[in-house]
Amino acid sequence: MLGAKHRVLKDVFGFDQFREGQEGVIDTLLAGDNVLTIMPTGAGKSLCYQVPALVLGGLTIVVSPLVALMQDQVAALQLAGVAAETINSSRERADNVAAWRKVEDGEVRLLYLSPERLMTERMLAALSRLDVRLIAVDEAHCISQWGPAFRPEYELLGTLSQTFPGVPLVALTATADEVTRSDIVERLFSGNAKTVVLGFDRPNIKLTVEMKSNWKAQMLDVVSKHPGVSGIVYCLSRKKTEEAAEALNAAGIPALAYHAGMDKSVREHHQNRFMTEPGLVITATIAFGMGIDKADVRYVVHTDLPGSVEAYYQEFGRAGRDGAPAEAHMLYGLGDIASRRRFIEEAETGTEHKRREHKRLDTLVAYCESPTCRRVALLAYFGEASEPCGNCDMCLEPPEMKDGTQEAQKALSAVYRTGQRFGAAHIIDILRGAETEKMLTSGHNKLPTYGVGADRKKAEWQSILRQLVASGFLKLDVKDYGGLALTEKGARLLKGEASFSYRADSLTRAKAAKAQRRGSAPAVDLLPAQQELLGELKTLRLRLAKERDVPAFVIFPDRALIDMAVKQPVNKSEFAEVNGVGAAKLRDFADAFLDVIGQSSGSG
Repeated sequence: MLGAKHRVLKDVFGFDQFREGQEGVIDTLLAGDNVLTIMPTGAGKSLCYQVPALVLGGLTIVVSPLVALMQDQVAALQLAGVAAETINSSRERADNVAAWRKVEDGEVRLLYLSPERLMTERMLAALSRLDVRLIAVDEAHCISQWGPAFRPEYELLGTLSQTFPGVPLVALTATADEVTRSDIVERLFSGNAKTVVLGFDRPNIKLTVEMKSNWKAQMLDVVSKHPGVSGIVYCLSRKKTEEAAEALNAAGIPALAYHAGMDKSVREHHQNRFMTEPGLVITATIAFGMGIDKADVRYVVHTDLPGSVEAYYQEFGRAGRDGAPAEAHMLYGLGDIASRRRFIEEAETGTEHKRREHKRLDTLVAYCESPTCRRVALLAYFGEASEPCGNCDMCLEPPEMKDGTQEAQKALSAVYRTGQRFGAAHIIDILRGAETEKMLTSGHNKLPTYGVGADRKKAEWQSILRQLVASGFLKLDVKDYGGLALTEKGARLLKGEASFSYRADSLTRAKAAKAQRRGSAPAVDLLPAQQELLGELKTLRLRLAKERDVPAFVIFPDRALIDMAVKQPVNKSEFAEVNGVGAAKLRDFADAFLDVIGQSSGSG
């Protein structure tokens, strides 16, 4: 089997070696064990189950949350010569019936299903009679974060091990904090799974957070610093995506909107243009991005606060997948926080799920107000220790700081004296001397810290507490009651063995737009002739994609086209050495691409 995995990697997918982390996950599955794997966007999660699926034979079931994502992955596998199918609600009944007949006849290696389609009594009964060798759950964080009231079938996925005893399960996601990881292991695997965390750092992406004042002007300021390269602008509403595109186009920056309310053919047209044309900006809701394999996105702008640290990480992670410098720039304001709170409360989820989402939002706001390195705060959330990065706004342009050691000690004392189990609201009430019913019944109005912070407004204490969390002096209990507790670092500060500085202006005024921003390097150092050839290859890719009715990146990802432009193969043997060219793509596409490369070389 160990030799087989390398043959599949080369012959089917066209790669000479595995990327970091892939081989360990694959070996675990081939040994028959369960595994949860967390890999950054662009690290190649799909191969972690696609390779063992082909090595093991039989049928692999892939659970995926989005129809569009399933269809793109199936199209990509079919072009690679892999027998893959999907059965979903967007297809004609006759097409679904034909696909199922192939599955029954043993002709299909990978079957992609939504959790709603899979977790029906009829489908499970039919699949249990077949030779199922592997089950993969993609975007596995949905199990924990979407909540059983939203998509209850995600909760039911935990019964798969009973329906398919002895069949290894793999869960994959790009983003999951420690609570979410333990949640997935418990719900999906009943605690029986190996966890592989490849790491969350994307050091090539510059992180910037800016208080919102005039979002259109701020968006234009960021985008104009990146002329002629691709970028994504995320907006909270469909209407705002249209407004953002209009503002960019009016400024002479080519932009297209993308959201779920648009006609499917228009969305696909916009997506294909984005994949093919240089310098195009997509303004989108979060409906855009999942599964998009575009390596040279140079920036991601959030015009509104994302829903959580996980969502933010996943969305900005669509920038700089080629490893070249990129930027993630977020705008946020108090109105965003209020909107996010409202969304959480209005969602059809249980009280427990709502409480967790509120605490996750608290953590994201703390990140926004971090007085120190953004990357340290971000990676700490995912359980990774790191040093100041030198590639975020806090490192590059440190804000004006004030000594807040006394204020911090007052807050830490209130947290400590109340048993390290109360949330920020009650701690602030103690500090400000509020006469609430909870205060009187708990007796906390008799504490030495009661009223010692009455000279500060509630908003100031909220900011200080969030910055204490962001700086690692306090930790927020997301899993249980949302209480604040001291860390070892916080205990030292309370004893007078450390100091604390904070950003006094974090909630009172927007930061001035940055005058200087680090420019983005091109994805690769192509010569002018190679750059021209790359454009021609993208044009060919789009034509082939339209003929087959698939997204452009399904034919070849950008990395493969760049490799062609650099290597300029002259025959099929050399074309086979291009990164991402397997046997099927060699057979189906070599002639067309070699023809374009040959014409370019001849004219050069």
